[in-house]
Amino acid sequence: MTKVDAKMVSKLRKESGAPMMDCKRALEEANCDWDKANDILRKKGLKTADSKAGREASEGRVFSYIHSDNKTGVLLEIDCETDFVARNEDFVAFGHDLCLHLAFTKPPYLVRADVPAAVVEKERNYQMEKVSEQMGDKPEEIQEKALEGRMDKFFEDQCFLEQKFIKEDKLTIEQYLKQQIGKIGENLIIKRFQIFVVGA
Repeated sequence: MTKVDAKMVSKLRKESGAPMMDCKRALEEANCDWDKANDILRKKGLKTADSKAGREASEGRVFSYIHSDNKTGVLLEIDCETDFVARNEDFVAFGHDLCLHLAFTKPPYLVRADVPAAVVEKERNYQMEKVSEQMGDKPEEIQEKALEGRMDKFFEDQCFLEQKFIKEDKLTIEQYLKQQIGKIGENLIIKRFQIFVVGA
C-alpha cells in the first residue's frame, strides 16, 4: 500500500474542503489514487447532506451581483442553520459562485415544481410531435424514452437546481449544494432568486 504523506492530505483538504482525517482515510482507501479519493469524499459529502436535509435553516444571507456592464443583476437568498455559518467564508464564496452562475444562465425557475403546468404541457406536446416526426418508425417505448430525455433536458435548461454548474460541469447545482452542506456541516437551502436584465 502506498504511504499517505502529510503533503498529500493537506493538498486534498485544500482542494475538497473536507476534514483532515476524512482526507487521510479517503487517500488510504483509494491507495493514493487522487480521483478515487475525491470520489470517496464526494459520496461522503452527499451522505452528510442527506442526513442534514430535515434540519431547520432559519438564518442565512441575501447575496447580490451586478455584472460589469451594469445591465444584469442578481439577488439570491440562501438559508443556513446559524448566523456563524452565514458569515463563513466558504458559505459566502458559495453564494457568490451561484450569483455568477445565475447571471450567466438566467434560469426562470428554481425547481421543477415551480414550472407552470401549462408550460410543461406545451413543451411536452411540442417534443412529442418532434419525436413522432423523427422516430415514428421506432417502438413506442423507445419514443417514450426519447420524450422523457428531451423533457429532462428542458427542465435542466429551465430549473436552477438541475443546471450543470458553470465552474464544474460534472456537478448539477443541486449536487454542488449537497457538496457544500457536507463541507460546511449545516443544512443549506437555496430559497429564491431574482434576475434583473435591462430591457427584458
